[in-house]
Parts: sequence; C-alpha cells; structure tokens
Amino acid sequence: MLKVKQRDPREVLPKISWDAIAPPYPDYPYFQGGEEYPFRPHAGEFDPVNAWWLIEASTLSYSEEDFARTKFQSAGLGEVAFFSGESTQGYVANNDDFLILVFRGTEIRQRPGQSSFHNILADLRADADFLLVDSGQGGKVHRGFKEALDEVWEKAGLVAYLRSKDNGRRTFWFTGHSLGAALATLAAHRYGNLNGLYTYGSPRVGDLDFQQEFPVSTYRFVNHHDIVTRVPPPGAYQHVGELKYLDSQGLIRDNPPGWEKVINGLRGEILSALDSLEQVRVGFDALIPEMIVDHVPTLYATHVWTNIP
Repeated sequence: MLKVKQRDPREVLPKISWDAIAPPYPDYPYFQGGEEYPFRPHAGEFDPVNAWWLIEASTLSYSEEDFARTKFQSAGLGEVAFFSGESTQGYVANNDDFLILVFRGTEIRQRPGQSSFHNILADLRADADFLLVDSGQGGKVHRGFKEALDEVWEKAGLVAYLRSKDNGRRTFWFTGHSLGAALATLAAHRYGNLNGLYTYGSPRVGDLDFQQEFPVSTYRFVNHHDIVTRVPPPGAYQHVGELKYLDSQGLIRDNPPGWEKVINGLRGEILSALDSLEQVRVGFDALIPEMIVDHVPTLYATHVWTNIP
C-alpha cells in the first residue's frame, strides 16, 4: 500500500525573506517524516529518501551544537560528535547501522554569544581562496576548501574518529550544503570508503583530474538558478558526480541537457517576474534575487521531500 507523507509540502514551503534567508532555522521541522521514511543504509544507488535525510542533516548542521545534537538523537542517531576549526564545523552522527558526516556551509550571521564577525570572515576567506593546489590524492583542488578541511581532518581528530567507527557493518554517508558540500566532497575524496556522497548547492571543488579520479558515488543537487553552483567558473574547475537538477517546478531532472535547463530557466524567469510584481506591490524589502533564494537550504529540503515517490 502506498504511503502518504505526514508533512504536507504545501504547508512547509518556506517563505523566503531577508530576515529568514540565512540559517540557522530553529523552527524548521527537522526529520519530520523520518519514522515513515527511515534512512536506507544499504542503498546501492541513488535513493530519494536518503537524499531527503541528508539535506535535512545539511540544513541542521548550521545550528548550534546542543540544538543539533538533540535533533540528530531524536532522529535515531544516538551518538553525535562535533568537530570545529576556524572556518570549518561539522557533525558526525551515527547509530549501529549508518553514519552521517555533514559539514556546515558558509555562515553569514553571528553565532549566539559572539560580538564579532570572525566566523563569517573565516568562511568568506575560505570561499575566496580559489587557487588550485595539489590535493594529495590525485588532481588539484580549491586551496581555501582544502585548508579549511585540514583544520579538522587530522588536527581535530576527525579522520581518526571516522576510522574508529568503520567496523565493516556501519555504512558511511557524507553530505553538506554550500561550503559544507565542498568540504564533504574533499573529505569523500580523502576517505574513499563510503557508500555515497550527496551534495546540495555545491561550488566546484577541483580540476578535471580530480573529477576523473573521484572514487565515490556522488549525487549533486542544484536548485534551479542557485548562483553558488556556478563558481568558481568552469574550465579550470569541474563539478563531480551525477547532476540532480531541481527545475522551476521543484522536480528532479537527471543530468538534463543544456537546452532543457534553458527552457526551465525561462519558465522560472517568467514566474519570478510575476512574483516580483506582487512583491513590488507589497514592498521593495521583499525583493530578493532568485539566484540567491534558490541557494536557501530549506528550499532544497522541501523540494527533495516532495520528490519522494
């Protein structure tokens, strides 16, 4: 019998405003629906349920440690470890069946209790340092992303912790949104022994050699006009993984040809223009470029949820 999702997507599609565009999202219903759609730890190929779990984890990763820990544990991931560097933060959440490593994306808000913008500046420095350097495992990669991962990989004990959990029975899954997606990609390249990498709104990470040597099954989500997925520019840099393109209607298109993305883009532009006219009527403060709106992680999460059969 076909299941019916508890969470009606029409009720949870977030309304994006300047006040609510940046994470964290304390009122978002993380992993709601997970009991009806449990994670599938032994999936051998793309799985829409796992894609939803991993974007939920990617969205949650922007939260403070205590809040995130509680949400992971409520979803059945009883053991949660937090790893932090100057420009890198990530969680490893696991149970007896599977492990999720998720990295936090670029922050554009102050963390609670901080009076400076140090965390924001550190993330922006990592994003901007796009010189290609040797990855150490094959190919060249973005220097800022590599140095950010180095902050936690060995120095903070992340790789040692992963190895301690790698018992041959527990499956490993890496994920992240934005900068977190780039770091998850580099971590997957270094670690290698995992079941899948799912990224959301990822920038390009490495060159053609890096792409061709990449050892992990990877699914790369792009939400329509998301601007972050277009940088650094193509040529020296190449994306990795199978493209899962979310079109203007929020439907997943597998590796669509360029003309199909153009048509979807035109459809989206028309809808966006009509919406902008309504926003102008309401007030100019509501106007946000679509290429920025499409990067919001809760939109990724909502669209992925609606694509579960």
